[in-house]
Amino acid sequence: MSSMAVGTLQVKVMIREALTLKDKRSVIKGLKDSLRHHHNVSVAEVGGLDNRQQAILGFAMVSNDRRYLNGALSSIVDFIRGHPIVELIDHEIEIF
Repeated sequence: MSSMAVGTLQVKVMIREALTLKDKRSVIKGLKDSLRHHHNVSVAEVGGLDNRQQAILGFAMVSNDRRYLNGALSSIVDFIRGHPIVELIDHEIEIF
């Protein structure tokens, strides 16, 4: 049986321009859709649901190559850093 690795990424982001929860959800939905499409990753908002300017997103990927997972999850962090509206506050990558 071959080895399987699971990579997770948790990011905390700020959307300073969001004046309402609806504003925040619109930005977060667009970000999640874009990340799913470009990085083939599972993503969900896992925290900060009632905060109009902050969100915590959780990502998961499965591979047989731990280095690939680390690189792929790091590229998601870079993608978020380059987003024009979303500000990356903190992130954590774990590989199991």
